[in-house]
Amino acid sequence: MVTLKVPDMSCGHCVSTVRKAVQGLDPAATVAVDLAAKLVTVESALDAAAIAEAVREAGYENARV
Repeated sequence: MVTLKVPDMSCGHCVSTVRKAVQGLDPAATVAVDLAAKLVTVESALDAAAIAEAVREAGYENARV
């Protein structure tokens, strides 16, 4: 399980974008988003670096593990 801090998330569209970014690399990934805490938790075969990079490429440049 990987947890990312994504301070740039602010709305439901952000949640959808982050989910799509991760599941675009691993369709079987489980993505849970806590918008208030700005946290994304991912269960996936992908490593933390790949998940963080996918989220950054989706436009959330400050995403970090």
